[in-house]
Amino acid sequence: MDFPAPLLPIDPALPVLRQALAGAGMAVLQAPPGAGKTTRVPLALLDAPWLAGRGIIVLEPRRLAARAAAHRMAELVGEVPGGLVGYRVRHDTRVSPRTRIEVVTEGVLPRMLQSDPALESVGLVVFDEFHERSIHADLGLALTLQSRAILREDLRILVMSATLDGAPIASLLGGAPVVTSEGRAHPVETRHLPPREGLRVEAAVAAAVRHALDMDRGDVLAFLPGAGEIHRAHTLLAGVSADVIPLHGSLPRHQQDRALRPSAGGRRRVVLATAIAETSLTIDGVRVVVDGGWSRVPKFSPRSGMTRLATVRVSRASADQRRGRAGRQAPGVCYRLWSAVEEAALLPRSAPEILESDLTPLALELAAAGVAEPSELPWLDLPPAAALAEARSLLAQLGALDAAGRITSHGRQLAGLAMHPRLAHMVVRGRAMGAGELACELAALLSDRDLLRGVQGREDADIGLRLEILRGNLEQSGTDPDAIRRARAEARLWGLRLPGNPSSGSDSVAPGVLIALAYPDRIARRRAGHPRRFVLRNGQGAYLEAQSLAGQEYLATAELDGEPTEARIHLAAALELEEIEAIFANDIVREDVLNWDADSRVVVARRRHRLGAIVLQDAPLSRPDPDAVTRALIEGIRREGVDGLPWSGAARSLRLRMAFMHRLDPLGPDVSTEALTLDLPGWLGASLTGIRSWDELKRLDWSALLLSRMSWQRRKVMDEWAPTHIEVPSGFRHPVDYADPAAPALAVRLQELFGLASTPSIAGGRVPLTLHLLSPAGRPVQVTRDLAGFWRTTYFEVRKDLKGRYPKHHWPDDPLAANPTRHAKRRDGKGT
Repeated sequence: MDFPAPLLPIDPALPVLRQALAGAGMAVLQAPPGAGKTTRVPLALLDAPWLAGRGIIVLEPRRLAARAAAHRMAELVGEVPGGLVGYRVRHDTRVSPRTRIEVVTEGVLPRMLQSDPALESVGLVVFDEFHERSIHADLGLALTLQSRAILREDLRILVMSATLDGAPIASLLGGAPVVTSEGRAHPVETRHLPPREGLRVEAAVAAAVRHALDMDRGDVLAFLPGAGEIHRAHTLLAGVSADVIPLHGSLPRHQQDRALRPSAGGRRRVVLATAIAETSLTIDGVRVVVDGGWSRVPKFSPRSGMTRLATVRVSRASADQRRGRAGRQAPGVCYRLWSAVEEAALLPRSAPEILESDLTPLALELAAAGVAEPSELPWLDLPPAAALAEARSLLAQLGALDAAGRITSHGRQLAGLAMHPRLAHMVVRGRAMGAGELACELAALLSDRDLLRGVQGREDADIGLRLEILRGNLEQSGTDPDAIRRARAEARLWGLRLPGNPSSGSDSVAPGVLIALAYPDRIARRRAGHPRRFVLRNGQGAYLEAQSLAGQEYLATAELDGEPTEARIHLAAALELEEIEAIFANDIVREDVLNWDADSRVVVARRRHRLGAIVLQDAPLSRPDPDAVTRALIEGIRREGVDGLPWSGAARSLRLRMAFMHRLDPLGPDVSTEALTLDLPGWLGASLTGIRSWDELKRLDWSALLLSRMSWQRRKVMDEWAPTHIEVPSGFRHPVDYADPAAPALAVRLQELFGLASTPSIAGGRVPLTLHLLSPAGRPVQVTRDLAGFWRTTYFEVRKDLKGRYPKHHWPDDPLAANPTRHAKRRDGKGT
């Protein structure tokens, strides 16, 4: 197709692009913002011979860009959208049998491939603004490449980008040629204007806009993170000599379109926009860009299963895209509200959405396409395994995937609806329950910005308030009338898309039931003693502000802020225990829980009904399984420690003797703390029947339990080699102390050993005893294992001291010739 003057920068590259697509069948087009690629390329390729009368699909990242591109192309051919050029976006379609160029949002393509995997009526698929790397664009390209490889080798693919390096994409496309358009950018002067510390971004942007209106010519395009900041900046700019126009994705279509049109009477405009205005759109008259330097992006956490909106610094690529808006039609100025030093620290590019987003819709699309593993498809970035596993787990909970991970008939029904699988599941199940109308209302409320978000003093999380506002039963000052109208229209459209009658019997089903169907992983139960603190099914904590839902025992939560420690609940509905038991009957685990209570030192047995981390019912168990009691008691003994068991004195002594024998013969039973702990069930388990407390352990025969570990032959050897007592020359029997298995000891008064020439020994004479020689008063005077050496030397030194301290006792000059005794001398001088 030939284009009227003036020529656009992209026009010289069109012949090369036609040739590349004719030959290789795939190509990458690099063209800067404002080159005209979005509207020129599809029209220029419409009469290509290889197209053979088939249509062209053009994917745009946003609805506003899709509609604007379709309108502009239709205008170039003298038509309105719905003729040769049409578009298809969420709840808004303008196509006809004549339509050959169809501009669609990126989420539409996977559904087209579901119904027609070969795209028989399509000759070219164009991925515009691919540098934004939306998850839908990545998925759409992967599926289209698969379709071309398997079903349609004549299907052409064109990837267009303003800032993305074309080489990796060309490689993904099998070495496709890269066509470059130099563009015709007007010079843009960059002025760094860092705000003072502590100034909110909307206040800094408003101040910079006022400065630009005074100092520069042309309309102003200002970038802010989100709708809240735009609203506040709009208020701060009251009274400026320009039309202040908001532009963000939540606005109705007519308000979005207003931002693209010049103001009446030539008045200057200030367009306050989110990142929606970074690419694709040309806003006529803009000569000044004010960049607040922030963007709001979704961040998904596989650990919590929740997505939270995070306000992050723009990347260098995004900042350059924004700056380029000022030079599309004439020289311009860009105010960057950060310093040159901060600019050097900006990330080169934003992370691709596929690496940081909820992958549940992607996982469902892959299952619908019969893709078992993502690695079967070509990707620039493979979906993260953890996030994908989390997504598949949720889809299995929703009944969309079977145990083998294959899509179910219910899953195919969900995939056919243009909404998140959670909401699709809620709508489909709600209709089956006779509450289709309520489900559609909730889907509309949950798929868009909260009606009460930002409304002064109305931070209540109860979704019932939103329903009353939506239905017109409650008026709330500060709410956005357009948002309410949009939600009502959305609910009606969902109702029309449901097969059959959506049914209006909503009063029989509570909102909490439907929200629980959509968010089964976010059921919450109030913590005991804390009216506003809850535990979620996945174990995470959550809390409410002081609101109407505080004190409810159970909640179905739909929106949380995703904080990892304790998430704040933004939207929820009350839920009853009976409703949970009915909805999740197959998921509720009924278990007997037996635990050792360290405080009371008793096995506590309870019967519980549990949904994930939430305990629904918990009652004492009167007759627990004896084996389970024994296992819990053994675990309690492990915690308390084997050495702390109520051993009798005899059992302690026996254990020491057995430890001595084990040192002599390692093949014998090991009664060390480690060995007994490791084998608690083996030597103790059978004796614990009927016992539940620590006090009841005292009635056990601990000596018998230890001896049960030895054969009678080993017991006999132990009695011979490790006697409990040793008889000394005085005729008395004294106990052997085995506390140190390497050196058994005998404590005896020195006088009782008179006449004994050598050290007593055990273990068949192999182990001499360590003698603790005592005074008549039982106090130690010497420790030795060499009694003969003691008599020869040390005795005489000790004798001097003992004679002085115990003069009534006999201390002979020759201890080996003296009679052993325990008593003092008689009056006749002889010992008694």
